[in-house]
Amino acid sequence: MFKKILIANRGEIAVRVARTARKMGVSTVAVFSDADRDAPHVRACDEAVYIGPSPAAESYLRTEKILDAIKKTGAEGAHPGYGFLSENAEFADALEKAGVVFIGPTAETIRAMGSKSAAKDLMEAADVPTTPGYQGADQSVEIFKKEAARIGYPVLLKATAGGGGKGMRMVEKEHDLEDALKSAQREAKSAFGDDRFLIEKYIARARHVEVQIFGDGTGNVVHMYERDCSIQRRHQKVIEEAPAPGLSDDLRASLLKAGVDAGKAVNYRGAGTVEFLYDPKDEKVYFMEMNTRLQVEHPVSEAITGLDFVEWQLRIAAGEGLPLAQDEIGETGHAFEARLYAENPASNFAPSIGTLTTLRLPVEHARIDSGVEEGQAITPYYDPMIAKVITYGTSRDEALGRLRATLKETRVAGLETNAQFLYALAAAPDFIAGDVSTRFIEEHESELFDDKKSDKRVWAAVALWKLEQSAPANDDPWASLKGFRLNRPTHELIWIDYQGAPAIMRLSQDGDDFKATLEPDAAAAARREGREPQDTLSFSFSGTCDDTGTIRMSVDQDQCVAFVTKHGDGLRVWIGADHWDVTIPDPLLGISAHHSSEGSLTAPMPGVITLLSAKVGDTVEAGAPLLIMEAMKMEHAVKAPFDGTVKSYRFAAGDQVKDGDLLVEFEESA
Repeated sequence: MFKKILIANRGEIAVRVARTARKMGVSTVAVFSDADRDAPHVRACDEAVYIGPSPAAESYLRTEKILDAIKKTGAEGAHPGYGFLSENAEFADALEKAGVVFIGPTAETIRAMGSKSAAKDLMEAADVPTTPGYQGADQSVEIFKKEAARIGYPVLLKATAGGGGKGMRMVEKEHDLEDALKSAQREAKSAFGDDRFLIEKYIARARHVEVQIFGDGTGNVVHMYERDCSIQRRHQKVIEEAPAPGLSDDLRASLLKAGVDAGKAVNYRGAGTVEFLYDPKDEKVYFMEMNTRLQVEHPVSEAITGLDFVEWQLRIAAGEGLPLAQDEIGETGHAFEARLYAENPASNFAPSIGTLTTLRLPVEHARIDSGVEEGQAITPYYDPMIAKVITYGTSRDEALGRLRATLKETRVAGLETNAQFLYALAAAPDFIAGDVSTRFIEEHESELFDDKKSDKRVWAAVALWKLEQSAPANDDPWASLKGFRLNRPTHELIWIDYQGAPAIMRLSQDGDDFKATLEPDAAAAARREGREPQDTLSFSFSGTCDDTGTIRMSVDQDQCVAFVTKHGDGLRVWIGADHWDVTIPDPLLGISAHHSSEGSLTAPMPGVITLLSAKVGDTVEAGAPLLIMEAMKMEHAVKAPFDGTVKSYRFAAGDQVKDGDLLVEFEESA
């Protein structure tokens, strides 16, 4: 067994690998960039080596810097985690040349399976079922149009070197194919340095199922059963589970056999995942790709098998062979994993950057794999994952119930997250029934993105929190007379932002009870002018707020528990799994200070301009793309907010921009 390994990664996977290595008595070396100097993965390891600036291309993706760190620390092996250099054959070659063990498959296997087109050829030769498509050398638009017509629309464009949904586009009609291909090629070139593509038949209500395998590199391959990863947004997984629900015994047996056969076809070594599309119409599975690394979702398979996959990786890489034979690997129960991301589902899942001012992840019913902590910033340099929430139960219902319970108590503030969206998914009736597909989110959009109405419980929670914050810190009787009126109930005013405009919440207290009237600015103006105010909200409440922000209250006789914490310039209020953001405006600044102009043409986050979609002087319609920028490994289109004319561009293609930079001067049509 190794005495010391270097973990060539960051975040939760680096923490995860370090945990198992410590259990096995193996010392660990972390590597870190400027952005990660104080990251948890650095403290999780026995040693840590600085490898450069924050951008991954200048640190985590620099093979020579990883090799220097290995030489400096005397590490005998390197665990690549996932992403970064984990499927880089040149990195594996460089380690072998330096006499260091790559804890993964051979460089030859990585090359063979790293190209989706070459992998598909190999699988066809091994009689592993594959999806109808084209993976030839001719990459012209004309040949793609010809092959798409042969296959039949809709089709799926996939980067041959791709992964994680990047460089993937679904095309429904021929006239959309050329633009989709060019956009996907730009994205693939940026992400993988390779803009070659293949095209496949798109299966409308397919399920994404995959088989976890391990091989010893001498022809022995075993499986760890299958997972279902159908719940996806933009071809990236959101919730995974094991085993896959609703598969017949015969189908499951053929799926597991296909996974093992795929591994044997390339004499696989280490941990790998063979991904398939399952078409429920004809009850057939089709090979998609093989990921030659440990997958993000591996914990669900660990949960049902009771095995530690990182331990298996280390033992195989150290030459010990497979720890167990196939008939010694059992499964029991059910497991789910939900990926908690810093992203805004309401804005097409755009990544969110900022500081995690509040991060509370309950562990009573779950395993939490995380590489960040409260007070740490989510930067634009890396994947915005906050944590993986993994739950296990003796049945699917039990595991899913525990997932909902954990998500219901998850509290994150300082930036946007998908926690509320994950809960909505886990509570959707069709998901509970196991009726899933890769189009589940699109098909259930109305229930998953349901707008929450304003709620008097929220305003009561805000009032109690504000009153707690303004309470005297000592027993001075004069300090407690805020709002005091002789022989009348105590009176208090709180400014809030209500339905997009400043409002006043008027409170009067009599004993422990409060009466509240929430009066929007327009209603206040009407009252001042002697007119009958409209849209006021009145309610009564009582309750307590402790120093953690937990509020126990009664609102119009109904009892509930809320949690309130600071969020940006305002507050974030949770009641159950739902949360509301409440801005606390400065009444001295006036109404205009609380409104931002619609269709802002500023950069939503730091990034690089990749394409100017219009010319100066062009007249375009509302919604037309004006430019494309790349940020956090994704393309973002900045679109015209209304019909108008492009007056000027402030940046050119290739320019780096900062968050908030004005990108386009745009004039609305008269």
